[in-house]
Amino acid sequence: MSFFNKILASVGIGSSKVDTKLTHSSIRVGEDVEGIVEVTGGSVEQAIEEIYLTVNTNFEKEDDDRIIHTQAVISTVKLNEPFIIMPGEKKTIPFQFTLPLDTPISAGSTKVWIQTGIDIKGSVDPTDRDIVTILPNQLMEETLEAFQNLGFVMRKVKNEAASYKIRKRLPFIQEFELVPTEGPYYRKFDEVEVIFFPISETKMDVIIEVDRRSKGITGLLTEALDLDESIIKFTIQMEDVPSLRETIEDILSNHT
Repeated sequence: MSFFNKILASVGIGSSKVDTKLTHSSIRVGEDVEGIVEVTGGSVEQAIEEIYLTVNTNFEKEDDDRIIHTQAVISTVKLNEPFIIMPGEKKTIPFQFTLPLDTPISAGSTKVWIQTGIDIKGSVDPTDRDIVTILPNQLMEETLEAFQNLGFVMRKVKNEAASYKIRKRLPFIQEFELVPTEGPYYRKFDEVEVIFFPISETKMDVIIEVDRRSKGITGLLTEALDLDESIIKFTIQMEDVPSLRETIEDILSNHT
């Protein structure tokens, strides 16, 4: 019977199980992720080589005019040294790690999840997946609120594959598409796209791509030639927050 159980466990039947329990399901970028991993032994003794967590997200990329939906690993955390788990035994492994600052926030089509994997010698490796809500840090919140106060609303948020000339560590950027529905820039811009590149907890690069609204024949020609777009890059720090709205207003006004 033991030999038969080992054969079953090798294909995943009666093998060890894993369940990850997060202390909080909503996490702000740059903050700690905490929780426990519960491993329950199956019907036979098994050697657990490694337990690891990966933070993952989805993004889009174009291939021959087709949109392909794919995934990226944001970070990987190893939790243990090898150990043996006996049949029916339960082990609890606590963990704590810092969520990378460049983790995309949960908005629009962006999904973020933490996947738990176990490497079991001679067996199918079990996994567990937990969706988490990623919240923006203060500088991101303040920037988006400044746009809101200027009459912009969020139309779309997505992760999109980007050239190494634009992106940083990850193969994509998270793009926030804002449109003016009232205020001083209503009917002046078609949209404004915003990209965040956090440097630290208190410092962040921001890229704004302005798409000016077409006006008349000249405007239509400009739009056709993609000359209606301007890209502006600037850096903000915590001490800039009180004047952030004025800073963004000056940038937008210079590109109307």
